[in-house]
Amino acid sequence: MSNVTVTTWSLEQTAPTDLLPAAAPDGDVRIVRAEVSSPEFSRFLYASVGADVRWTDRLGWTYAEWERFLDRPGVETWVAYDRGTPAGYVELEPQDDGVVEIVYFGLIPAFRGRRIGGHLLSHGVARAWDLAERVPGRAETKRVWLHTCSQDGEHAMDNYLRRGFKLFETEVEEKPDVAAPGPWPGARTV
Repeated sequence: MSNVTVTTWSLEQTAPTDLLPAAAPDGDVRIVRAEVSSPEFSRFLYASVGADVRWTDRLGWTYAEWERFLDRPGVETWVAYDRGTPAGYVELEPQDDGVVEIVYFGLIPAFRGRRIGGHLLSHGVARAWDLAERVPGRAETKRVWLHTCSQDGEHAMDNYLRRGFKLFETEVEEKPDVAAPGPWPGARTV
């Protein structure tokens, strides 16, 4: 197997006022929290959003592994719907000392380029900042962070910077060149 050079950028916000929200897109786009833990739905979102950008880490997770992750206090999945159809999601994971990581964020390929991504990211970041309001005993959020890499969508980094994230770390490493699982044959891609 060959290797590929991958650059990973870690970005953060350190105050709620760092968030620079995007305007809502035209049309009937709604963002709803998936309040019922559903490994099937979470795996659908993960596989559908990440199929063309090499999201493979969780493809081998068992049902029990999905359940364990989703049932952790404060883990939240916020889903964007375009006229009732899932378009993408943002997944929040609380960490120690008031830190919240945006673990996954993205859109299903057919929904990219419609200004949904900036709106969904804005909503997800705002929910990371007010997570303590929904999780009893949770300390107030002091920092929201995420990472993206050179294999992610071409507009990911620009969206993060436009939402007010600041770069705090860059890593370059050689990784195995894993093929993107991709959508099923004949599926629409952007």
